[in-house]
Amino acid sequence: MIATILNIIAIWKPFIEILILWFVIYHLMLFFVGTRAINALRGIIVILVAFFLFQKLHFEVLDWLFEKLFAISIIAIMVIFHHELRQGLAKLGQRHLLFGTVVKEEQLDYVLKQISKAVDNLAQEKLGAIIAIEKNDSLTPYIESGVVIDARVSSELIEAIFKRSSILHDGGMIIQNGRVMSAGCLFPLSENQGLSRIFGTRHRAALGLSEETDALIIVVSEERQDICLISGGRMQKDLSREELVLKIKDSILNQNQRGL
Repeated sequence: MIATILNIIAIWKPFIEILILWFVIYHLMLFFVGTRAINALRGIIVILVAFFLFQKLHFEVLDWLFEKLFAISIIAIMVIFHHELRQGLAKLGQRHLLFGTVVKEEQLDYVLKQISKAVDNLAQEKLGAIIAIEKNDSLTPYIESGVVIDARVSSELIEAIFKRSSILHDGGMIIQNGRVMSAGCLFPLSENQGLSRIFGTRHRAALGLSEETDALIIVVSEERQDICLISGGRMQKDLSREELVLKIKDSILNQNQRGL
């Protein structure tokens, strides 16, 4: 009986190995998707597949060469993309939702009303702003880069922070758990070469943060007086106050429903 089982395992062993390898590669791709490391990872996977292929075909010279190349590539990835690796590893243990386990819609309505009122007024007054709303990925490292406020969200507070006379107006604001947690925060600049030159540092910083986290970032342009919503590296431009509220609310409520 045991011999039969071992024979079956021996027959299916290559298929099991392929399945495990596919599973690992698939989750590695998900791990790095949206980061600069994704293209390098594709190259590593090509080298890995070639390495296994040469082993099976007993190409000794190529096998030795690709074994060394694979080891060097892994070290290079860890050095060059240490920031992306750190961000990805941090995501593995994060499973909290905005405003608690299940967002209260009435509280969300209040917060979005205050934010939309503030950004609408800022746009009319030609004042720039960048506001990040935390979702699943923690923004604590960015909170610590600014001035901690930890105050109730209000349109008056948001407008006061982004007045030109405020020392915090050049940085970003972070809303965490339904509160204005910090302002004057530093966000990573996107390296997207395809971004139009009409967009300045605020838009590039918002894109950069959206490439590293799942935050929703609102940007008010002081030159064009328009409002943008940025998430997942994508920008939705020229939004009205009502459109902004609907898009943010839909994103957060859908997120919470998936987390139940």
